[in-house]
Amino acid sequence: MESLQILEKVNSYVWGTPTILLLVGTGIYLTIILKGIQFRKLFAALNLAFVKRKEKDGEGDISHFQALMTAMAATVGTGNIVGVATAIAVGGPGALFWMWVIALFGMATKYSEAILAVKYRRKDAKGRMCGGPMYYLADGLNMKWLGILFAVFTAIATFGIGNMVQSNSVADSFSRTFSFNPVYTGIILSVLTGIVIIGGIKSIARVSSFLTPFMVLVYVSCSMYVIFLNIGKVPEVILLILKSAFHPTPAVGGFAGAIVMQAVKKGVSRGIFSNESGMGSAAIAAAAAKTKSPGAQALVSMTQTFIDTIIVCSMTGFVIIVSGAWKSGQNGVELTISSFNTVLGGGKLGGYIVSFGLITFSFSTLIGWSYYGEKAMEFLFSDKVILPYRVVFCIFVYIGAVSKLTVVWTFSDIMNGLMIIPNLIALLGLSHIIVKESKKYAEQK
Repeated sequence: MESLQILEKVNSYVWGTPTILLLVGTGIYLTIILKGIQFRKLFAALNLAFVKRKEKDGEGDISHFQALMTAMAATVGTGNIVGVATAIAVGGPGALFWMWVIALFGMATKYSEAILAVKYRRKDAKGRMCGGPMYYLADGLNMKWLGILFAVFTAIATFGIGNMVQSNSVADSFSRTFSFNPVYTGIILSVLTGIVIIGGIKSIARVSSFLTPFMVLVYVSCSMYVIFLNIGKVPEVILLILKSAFHPTPAVGGFAGAIVMQAVKKGVSRGIFSNESGMGSAAIAAAAAKTKSPGAQALVSMTQTFIDTIIVCSMTGFVIIVSGAWKSGQNGVELTISSFNTVLGGGKLGGYIVSFGLITFSFSTLIGWSYYGEKAMEFLFSDKVILPYRVVFCIFVYIGAVSKLTVVWTFSDIMNGLMIIPNLIALLGLSHIIVKESKKYAEQK
C-alpha cells in the first residue's frame, strides 16, 4: 500500500498543472503557427486517409491507411470506455468538454509529431523504417540523450499501459460477463498476440486495418442507438456539459460533486490517455507509412485524434450522461455498463456491448503498442533484440491477465506522462521544421 501511495504522489506531480499547461500551450502554439490546420484541412485529411490511392515513389512499409489504423489500434483502448467513465465520475460532465478541447488542439500536436517522424525516419539493417520522437530528438534536435530517455520511458510503458493493463481488462471483462477463467484468457490472448506480432509491422497493420474499423463501427453504432432512444435529452446534456466545464458540479445522488479544476484535470489527463496526442507514440507508426511527403502522412495522422476522442469518447460520454447513471456514484467500467443497461432496460445487453468494446479495443491496443515498444528497444540496443522482445511481450500478456494491477496502472500513467516532456521539447524546438515541411507540401499540392 505504501508503494502505491508513493506512486500516486509521483503521478500527481507528473500529471500536475505544469504538464497540463505545457500540453495545452504546445497545442495552441502549434495551432497558431500552422494557421489552424486541423480545422482547415480536416476533410482533406479524412479523404486522404480513407480514399484509396497509390502514391508513387513513396518509401515505407505500410500504406497511409494502415499506418493510421495501427496508431488507432494502439490508442482506441480502455481509455475510450474506462477512462471516459472515470473522468466523468470524478470531474463531472464538464470533464467531457475538456477532453474535446485537448483533442482539438491535440490534432495539431499529432500532425506535428507525424511530420517530424517521416522527416527524420531512417532504415534499419533489414530495410525497415524506424522513426518517432527518439529519432527526431537525436537527429533533428541533436539531443540523443533525450531520445534515449524517451525510448526508455516508451519501452517501460509498453509493458504497462500497452500490455498488462490491456490483457487484464480483457480477462476481467471475460470473467465478469462470461465467468471465463483469467488463466485461459491469458493463454489464448498470448498466443493470438504472438501470431500477429511475429510478422512485424506488416502483419500488425493487416490485422489493425480490419479490426479497428470494425470495432469502432460496432461500438459507435450501439452508442448512437442508446443516444437516439433519449434524443430529446441531448440538448439538455450538451448544456450540462458546457455549464459543468466552467462551474462547480454540485453533489447529486451518489455523485460527490466536483470543482472546475477536477473537471479540467480529469478531462485533459483522460483525453491524453485516450488519444495520446503529445505523447509521441503514434509518430512511431506514422514513420512506417509509404509516403514521399511528410505532410501527407501528417494530415492522415491528425484524423486519429479526431476519431478517437471527438467521436468514440464522445459516444461513451453521452451514453453515461444521457442515461443519468453518472449521478450513481459508480466509476470505471461499472458506470459504463450501468449507463447502457439503464437505457436498454436492464439485463446483460449493456454488459455485452461494453465487453465487446473492452475486449476488441484492448486487444488492438496490445498489438499496436507492441510495435512502439519494439522500435524503442531497437533504438536503444539494435534490431537483434526484436525477436526476444516479441517473446517477452507475449509472456507479459499472460502475466497481466492473471495479476492484480493497481500499482501497474499508476506506474504506467507516470511513464506516459514522462514520455510527454521530451516529445514536447522536440516539437517546440523543431517547430520551424514543421512549418517549413507544411509549406513545402502545400506548394506541391
